[in-house]
Amino acid sequence: MLGPRVWSSVRQGLSRALSSTVGGWASGEGRKADISGIYPPVTTPFTATAEVDCGKLEENLHKLGTFPFRGFVVQGSNGEFPFLTSSERLEVVSRVRQALPRDKLLLAGSGCESTQATVEMTVSMAQVGADAAMVVTPCYYHGRMNSAALIHHYTKVADLSPIPVVLYSVPANTGLDLPVDAVVTLSQHPNIVGIKDSGGDVTRIGLIVHKTRRQDFQVLAGSAGFLLASYAVGAVGGVCALANVLGAQVCQLERLCLTGQWEDAQKLQHRLIEPNTAVTRRFGIPGLKKTMDWFGYYGGPCRAPLRELSAAQEEALRLDFTSNGWL
Repeated sequence: MLGPRVWSSVRQGLSRALSSTVGGWASGEGRKADISGIYPPVTTPFTATAEVDCGKLEENLHKLGTFPFRGFVVQGSNGEFPFLTSSERLEVVSRVRQALPRDKLLLAGSGCESTQATVEMTVSMAQVGADAAMVVTPCYYHGRMNSAALIHHYTKVADLSPIPVVLYSVPANTGLDLPVDAVVTLSQHPNIVGIKDSGGDVTRIGLIVHKTRRQDFQVLAGSAGFLLASYAVGAVGGVCALANVLGAQVCQLERLCLTGQWEDAQKLQHRLIEPNTAVTRRFGIPGLKKTMDWFGYYGGPCRAPLRELSAAQEEALRLDFTSNGWL
């Protein structure tokens, strides 16, 4: 049951959100918010005793703030959000908001398994400073998560969210793709502004762009490994784990694509494919955090049950960066 304070926030915030111009990021009069650009999905630093280390979080943000990112995704998959309590998720978002300049967008992962819990978390994320909510598909009962169920879920969340909503499809973790027909339907909602698609299927990304072309709806690539291809079919940016360690290079790839320098963009994209695969599909968050340690950030340990890399895995990870000239 939504408490009185939550409902009060919903009522007060929803109409304001639909015409939001937070930090000057709205697209224009009567249009949805503009989420184009590059976003690192921020990792959650932990101490040796597995407590959230807010000091290291702020240090990482200070270093990442030197790059021309549009903003940051907080409490997404790379933030290990399934391993955090609700209060920890909110505390991390609050700390990031306090550390960021107002012109940097904060997209907060607010997805939960139930619609009710997702609404409550989304409202709470707005209260601690999120500019938009990135809502992953509920997946525990994935056999019943058909288009009708997902449209109903996201519509309820967007109806009650005091901030814009970004759909989030990450089949490697959830076991399901948000169906294209559901995305097309949801793109018509005035408070749903776009999708982060991490599946890596560029034809699907292109089809979503094509079928939502009459809506004010934007697509973000979910990885640096297919960033160039995504720009080529109409994506407007990316949420890229690799940007946590190669921020300048990912932003350079964005610039080359946006200015039509496709030959140079292709050369750079080629050199990012193996490192990107290493910190995503191959070695996951333990690989990303180890690489962050090498590049002068704080990576540190993951929360159990995620384990640190073996010596052989660490050697293979390093090779993927050195062979492409990054270490």
